[in-house]
Amino acid sequence: MAAHARVSVRTVSNVMAGYQHVSEAMRARVQAAIQELDYRPNPVARTLRTGRTGVLALVVPEIDVPYFAGLAREVINAAATRGYQVMVDQTGHDHERERRLLTGADRTMLFDGVLFSPLVTAAELAEMDPSTTMPLVLLGEHVFDGRFDHVAIDNTQAAYDATAHLVSTGRRRVAAIGEQPQEGYATPRQRTAGYQAALLAAGLEPDPAYLRPAAHYRRADGYDAARELLALPQRPDAIFCFSDLLAMGAMRAVFDAGLQVPDDVAVIGVDDLEEGRYARPSLSTVSLDTPYIAQEAVDRIIARIGDPSLPGVQTRAPHQLLCRESTAPTSMQTAPSPACASGS
Repeated sequence: MAAHARVSVRTVSNVMAGYQHVSEAMRARVQAAIQELDYRPNPVARTLRTGRTGVLALVVPEIDVPYFAGLAREVINAAATRGYQVMVDQTGHDHERERRLLTGADRTMLFDGVLFSPLVTAAELAEMDPSTTMPLVLLGEHVFDGRFDHVAIDNTQAAYDATAHLVSTGRRRVAAIGEQPQEGYATPRQRTAGYQAALLAAGLEPDPAYLRPAAHYRRADGYDAARELLALPQRPDAIFCFSDLLAMGAMRAVFDAGLQVPDDVAVIGVDDLEEGRYARPSLSTVSLDTPYIAQEAVDRIIARIGDPSLPGVQTRAPHQLLCRESTAPTSMQTAPSPACASGS
């Protein structure tokens, strides 16, 4: 291969591994040789030679949740451009399973690094030494100690933006669905803080009756919580849902109660799922930049595989407020939300 491309064996290895620091001319020569020779790398030989498998692991709580399914797709795409394959596993909200996947010795023969979206493993991570463990990049909104690479969105600001948008349309009885105080998870805790901060900034006192828990972020949980809210003596005129699936369930509850979205109750979610774009009314949401999260995570894990001694890097992924029909301005509106983008 190297002789056919008239380059060094090292250059061929770098191109095959997807390293960026290869000139375009050299990369083109190697890729042309690969096509001409119909070269197929032998993964067993590569593992024996380099000690690496060319496989990354992505561990998420629930693969059937659309957000994590979309994240898996983007991670697979990003890894493929760097010459890696991806193995996907789920923890099912099981703390013990998270711990085994994170610390189990048997996994070292399967993949080179782990992209991990944990719910409850902060304690285990605090006891781990990044220089002696499997290369690891954390995803999600836990507050870690900075020793590991971590890619996350600013959940507090995302919730603040969504709630502030509802207030900007004239809503004053703004509820929220998605709190999980009994679990201690970071995401609902941060989104609750952002929701409450936005209300206080608008001169509105958060009402505990308007903050409803959700055991899981699914349609049924949103539906049940919204029904409870709509049964209050003074029902809310807007609901911020901590996920789009919760919001889809909440909108159905509003309609089943004989009310209209957004005329009677405005609804907004988080995630920007495709389902929300085609719902009727279309769902306002906070869009998370999943391709950016995936690309950053893959770049960091490959860098750490190359040099396990690198310091941890904390990366904030951007988000965007998308305003659609479910929060369309009412006659009470005084001014449009300046942070709102078209949600087509």
